[in-house]
Amino acid sequence: MSKSKTARAKLKPAKLKPTVQEQPLLHRKAVALKDLSEYLGLSQSTVSRVINGAAASHRIAELTQRRVLEAAELFGYKANIIARSLRQKRTFTIGVLVPEISEGYSTAVLGGIEDALMKEGLFYFVASHRHHAELLDAYPRLLISRAVDGIIAVDTNVSEHIPVPVVAVSGHWHNRHAISVELDHREAAHQALAHLQKLGHQRIAFIKGQAFSSDTSRRWKAIREVAGKLGIPLHPELTVQLRSPEPGPEPGHLATQELLSRKSHFSAIFSFNDATAIGAITALREAGLQVPRDVSIIGFDDVIYAAISHPPLTTVRQPLREMGRMAATTLLGLIQGDRSLKPGSVITVYPELIVRRSTTRYPQHPDPAHKKDGPV
Repeated sequence: MSKSKTARAKLKPAKLKPTVQEQPLLHRKAVALKDLSEYLGLSQSTVSRVINGAAASHRIAELTQRRVLEAAELFGYKANIIARSLRQKRTFTIGVLVPEISEGYSTAVLGGIEDALMKEGLFYFVASHRHHAELLDAYPRLLISRAVDGIIAVDTNVSEHIPVPVVAVSGHWHNRHAISVELDHREAAHQALAHLQKLGHQRIAFIKGQAFSSDTSRRWKAIREVAGKLGIPLHPELTVQLRSPEPGPEPGHLATQELLSRKSHFSAIFSFNDATAIGAITALREAGLQVPRDVSIIGFDDVIYAAISHPPLTTVRQPLREMGRMAATTLLGLIQGDRSLKPGSVITVYPELIVRRSTTRYPQHPDPAHKKDGPV
């Protein structure tokens, strides 16, 4: 149960007897928000937030919440969402498009979106398309038909002809009518590769993301640029790409098996995301190799299970929850006509390298697992 719902449950109003002062309001057919706020001596926004269950996120005192709920109960006041929508020409509903909903990237971003929207008392729809072309075409139109005020597209390309404001998270397609919240992939690549180079790794394997992911081409371009500047060679035989569209570790497990089957020496793997890295660890373990003794691994994102994997995962932290919050607050600004927000612009966020136990120094005297004619 959310904090706001918990607070509301605790503050259930008691049965009250009307005073002389309250009699005029009781005889009205409908009590408006303005009437209620004047009676209580509170602002309309405060009363509205309590009525709509957003008191906790705005830190409204419990005594104030109790007063508002008791008065609303006494006068039979109910928030008229339809009237508010007609008056402000808004539905106070947001559409969110995501590739899939599973523990990891999407849920972290959604958590941030939810934080911001709940604070403002907005409702939202979430549509998961799994990168199916027909759903990518249908879902935006479906959300528009539900009269959403705007759309947040997470790792999802949408048309420039959508008639409501759009904010993208990791869009990279730079719709001239949308604002995009994006990670600095060049800085992320530099942090990861410089870390491995400092540990003595030169033959680094790379697991690229699926072709349909918005981040794949941008991140690979950044890796190529940074590797060139650091003098780290990129070997085609040490580069594999995720093929399965399924979420979770299995695509990384399959990609690492493919990498091992090429029997070309490597001492480290830079994975597209944390789930891929965990799948890679499983494949290496099945091949009789240990992480990080035989192979160091770096993930990407720093999702919730990265710190408790075996071993705990070194990863490039992407501020996913904050990116979700930024996307939601930016979209609300666009809806409300904030002229400082420019469609077509990019809001850049920055990564942080989190060093745990899946990376270590390259052995000065490699054991047999590091022979060039061996699997790694």
